[in-house]
Amino acid sequence: MNPRVFILAIATFVVGTVELIIGGTMNLITEDLNIPLSAAGQLITVFSLSFAISAPILMHATRSMPRKPLYLTALFGFFLSNVLAALSPIYALLLVARILSAACGALLTVLSISIATQLVEPAYRGRALGIIFMGISGSLVLGVPLGMTLGNAFGWRAPFWFIAALSLLAMLILSRQLPQVQISPSVPLRVQLASLKDSKIVSAQLISMFMLTGHLTLYAYFTPYLETTMHLEAGWLSIIYLVFGLAAVTGGGVGGWIADKWGPTKSMLFIISSFALVMASLPFATKSLYIFLIVMILWSALSWAISPAQQNYLIHAAPGTSDIQLGLNTSVLHAGIALGSAIGGIVVERASVLYNPWVGAIFVLFSLGFAIFSITRPVREKSVARLPIES
Repeated sequence: MNPRVFILAIATFVVGTVELIIGGTMNLITEDLNIPLSAAGQLITVFSLSFAISAPILMHATRSMPRKPLYLTALFGFFLSNVLAALSPIYALLLVARILSAACGALLTVLSISIATQLVEPAYRGRALGIIFMGISGSLVLGVPLGMTLGNAFGWRAPFWFIAALSLLAMLILSRQLPQVQISPSVPLRVQLASLKDSKIVSAQLISMFMLTGHLTLYAYFTPYLETTMHLEAGWLSIIYLVFGLAAVTGGGVGGWIADKWGPTKSMLFIISSFALVMASLPFATKSLYIFLIVMILWSALSWAISPAQQNYLIHAAPGTSDIQLGLNTSVLHAGIALGSAIGGIVVERASVLYNPWVGAIFVLFSLGFAIFSITRPVREKSVARLPIES
């Protein structure tokens, strides 16, 4: 495996970390900027929505630009946006910084996927994609505990300074290590979107979208949920988030083992059903910290166990455009994060954070419904040559 693929995965980890980093410092931001909890939650929604929209648009707009200079330029823009976030004196400016950060991060993530597939031989392409997606998923689960640790020690602006510093470090490394990559033949946007006419593929993409919608309905507001239900202090919150992150990363590996043993379809049905059940049972476990930790570990592990099975399923469901589907899936994932954090904010504002686990579980059941619908549809797409991932 080309070691540069691991460097790209580290870069995507840095980019992805900033998305949910707000979750661990939400209470600090609300106090400092004098905004309601739901408004702080929308900082996640805006980031994820901007990411989902920007990814295909920016890749299409920059399709003829050399990859290495474009990558480094986007990384520098990501650095500046995090500096702006760290310096923001008001909520509106922080919101703008999050939008800019998401746009640069979206371009970097999809470029990383595209470049990684060109750095390796075709036989290693799947492994290269797996390494990049490990960076993405790892950042999403470890961003909150990282933000919480730095935020509690040095204030909510510290995580943004930390990410800015890591961005500069990544720029220095990649400016030397990243080779000049040949621009792939441009695939018109209409060709990419044409595959979404197939109901089997559309519903397959919606599996992960509604899975993450349900998950983020609670996870985006997990800190206030723990403070309200269990009255935990900052020290315990940091421990819980660390355990959550480790369980989520482990869950990805377990999910890969399940997918290999049972196949993608059975794995998806089992994981999604279990996830809905565990999430709905979380409120009943809050009376005991030890029982809650057990249930939370299961919830965390299952949250990312779906990824290997779902990505394998997309490859089988769309053999001719599987690279494109995996690229589009990054936008779909962030759309689910945006929707979940938005819905979670509505529940917090109009009812109580106590209801977020049950509302989230309902959306996970939608994911299960789309999985059943997709699995029962026939494969229409012929097994043709795989198209490049770029737009």
